[in-house]
Amino acid sequence: MGRPLAFFKSVYDLDTLDTRFTTPSSVPYRRPAGNTRDGKRDDDTQTPKNGNGKGEAGGVEKRWAAEPSKWKTPEFYFYYLVIATVVPYMFWIAYDVSRPSDPRYSKYSHHLSKGWIPGRQIDVSDDQYHSFRTNLPYMGLLLLFHPLLRRVWNSVYPAPQPGAEGRFQQRTSFDFCFAILFLVILHGFSAVKVLAILALNYRLATTLPKKYVPAATWGFNICILFANELSTGYKFRDMALFIAGPPKPLSSLVDGPAPLVKLGEWLDSFGGLQPRWEILFNITILRLISFNLDYYWSLDRRSASPIEKQLDPANLSERDRVQTPSQPGDYSFRNYVGYAIYAPLYLTGPIITFNDYISQCRYQPSTIEKSRTARYGVRFVLVLLAMELVLHYDYVGAISKSAPSWGSYTPAQISLLSFFNLHIIWLKLLLPWRFFRLWSLVDGIDPPENMLRCVSNNYSTLSFWRAWHRSYYRWLLRYIYIPLGGSSFRSWRQAVRTVLTYLMVFTFVALWHDIQMRLLIWGWLVVFFFLPEIAASYIFPKKKWEDHPTQYRMLCCVGGVANVLMMITANLVGFAVGLDGLESILRGIFNDYSGVLFLVTACSALFIGIQVMFEIRQSELRRGISMKC
Repeated sequence: MGRPLAFFKSVYDLDTLDTRFTTPSSVPYRRPAGNTRDGKRDDDTQTPKNGNGKGEAGGVEKRWAAEPSKWKTPEFYFYYLVIATVVPYMFWIAYDVSRPSDPRYSKYSHHLSKGWIPGRQIDVSDDQYHSFRTNLPYMGLLLLFHPLLRRVWNSVYPAPQPGAEGRFQQRTSFDFCFAILFLVILHGFSAVKVLAILALNYRLATTLPKKYVPAATWGFNICILFANELSTGYKFRDMALFIAGPPKPLSSLVDGPAPLVKLGEWLDSFGGLQPRWEILFNITILRLISFNLDYYWSLDRRSASPIEKQLDPANLSERDRVQTPSQPGDYSFRNYVGYAIYAPLYLTGPIITFNDYISQCRYQPSTIEKSRTARYGVRFVLVLLAMELVLHYDYVGAISKSAPSWGSYTPAQISLLSFFNLHIIWLKLLLPWRFFRLWSLVDGIDPPENMLRCVSNNYSTLSFWRAWHRSYYRWLLRYIYIPLGGSSFRSWRQAVRTVLTYLMVFTFVALWHDIQMRLLIWGWLVVFFFLPEIAASYIFPKKKWEDHPTQYRMLCCVGGVANVLMMITANLVGFAVGLDGLESILRGIFNDYSGVLFLVTACSALFIGIQVMFEIRQSELRRGISMKC
């Protein structure tokens, strides 16, 4: 019993999820020399000694900054009682409206499919998850085939020289060849379009005068975002019509379409496994920008090699892997294509910078361990099982898709359906990101984990953004936020500039997701909801409440409840029901006094949940871990 329990705990350990959460980005990871009684590395609870130990998110705080444990206090025993009552009731409400006996069942039952749990159907009405679920067996085979094929490649084409350079040449040559094959299988003849965009972007970085590279890179890639959307992937038939011109009325009746148009239609018919390549290309855009800007910055820092900085190139910290320029010869078209179309991360990410990719190709990171990768795989399977169980018992996606009359639902039902809808959105994003990261780990590349905390374990708008799509957040920091000057609220001018920076960042984020007004509204709402939290941190600074920690904790919890309500609002608008749907939901909740009563009850439950969130983070602090989210 002890060993299975210990293994289960290790599966849900932060170090299993991503070593970046237990080792600051400025500190090289060290393989454990031994284990302590709780299975953690001896150095996990040590504050780094180089500098102030700060990582990209703020670093590891001193252990004495944490408060004493509250898990066994009367206050928290009361919280446990409330949670044990409220959480099952929340699940029951969503399940109750998903039963065939519900009078509205017939309005959305056509969105349901046959399930594998006896007596239950499954809600796979979401197109993204349905596609992932259908293709999962084939992707699982590819996860096994790709690393095995690399081994075959390595045996047929031995390393041209021993050591890191030989490994680098082997990996990058395989990545390039597999990228071409992968593109053709995935997109058919449209692979030519993808390679053409890559080639144009590469030419911008390597042939333009240096001072024009950043502006040209951003202009070109933003234009590609719009062009891909507006042209629906540049159909060969449309290009043929453009070249040949519209057919003459009489000749078109006699001769039919011109031969060039016929050729275009034939090429369009071979679109591979994923004909609509433009839908998935947004993630590649980020890699194109990463290559160009990493190359641009390397031109000023040719002397900043790891050896000259007295660093061990075989065991760099993550910050050094990202910031240290690669060797001049590494910025070749072959390596660029291998990076941009790296198969495990091509479709959904996580995102890894070009410098980091090159460094990991040359030296396998010490964070790659078979036992940790196996535990990560088990964790993925458990998340997949959780998603399947939710979709078998809570049909919130089908209900939302059937354009329901929200007035027929009670305020509790409306709120819980919306709440579970957000959880399904979280799970449907989490699963692909974890699957493809697992594939990358098996292949020997360690990208950042995209999701740190459950969507329910967030009370801060700023921290939520750091923990949601984390690799994208880090990409935005490196390539947009920091170059624009970061943030500062020391004066009103700096505050205005900071707000404008946030607006520019989230406008890009919204357009990058999709060119839709509701996503722009979502992005601007996120920025708007940042402001109360930032203002509160200045109005109620922690240092002024050092003598009243309990009162300060309660005050922060009230602010946390407001933050949660605002985050739910923004994400419902952006990714679930849109602005009109949100208006209908709010009208249903505030239709009568019972809705207001439910809202007060829900806020009380959120208050208790946020107190538990606070203590989870304090527990991490007591272990020497501070993730700032």
